[in-house]
Amino acid sequence: NDPSPIKRHFRTRLTSTKQTSLLGGGHARIAKQHARGSLTARERIDLLFDDQSFRELDALVTHRCQDFGMQEDESTIIPGDGVVVGHGLIHGRRVYCFAQDFTVYGGSLGESHAKKIGKVMDMALRVGAPVIGLNDSGGARIQEGTDSLAGYADIFQRNVDASGVIPQISVVMGPCAGGAVYSPAMTDFIFMVD
Repeated sequence: NDPSPIKRHFRTRLTSTKQTSLLGGGHARIAKQHARGSLTARERIDLLFDDQSFRELDALVTHRCQDFGMQEDESTIIPGDGVVVGHGLIHGRRVYCFAQDFTVYGGSLGESHAKKIGKVMDMALRVGAPVIGLNDSGGARIQEGTDSLAGYADIFQRNVDASGVIPQISVVMGPCAGGAVYSPAMTDFIFMVD
């Protein structure tokens, strides 16, 4: 029972999934984002952080919604679930960040998406570092119903818990709605991009 074929298959699948996660919603949606004069979440992070300092977390997380066509085929299951989260250095100082990816379901927030944001907010609070949110979202992911709304409730609670403890900075970078504007309203600084 040689495990080599299984390991090879796993490595191939892992490499493919990582490459897919880097493309967010895919080439066509990225082109549409660029045509509007907007950058992708990953491009924004690359500009914000010191060169090669950003460390992404949970890049392969996907949603677990079974309803409304969300599990029809591989095109509906996108690694990263529409948000890039992690930490890096800005002018040599540690900063945590999340950047919503409008190319994936319009940046809408689902359960897994919210858990990723909550994770970096918790990490920032634990080490006393600032957290930056690059918001580009249509709000709650309607297909996930109350799970997405509960995700916003968790984020709002973290906004309250971090208030006055760490700097919270929000950048509204697209046509945001719902919780994608309520959460920034509770942060220390809000910047809006035209």
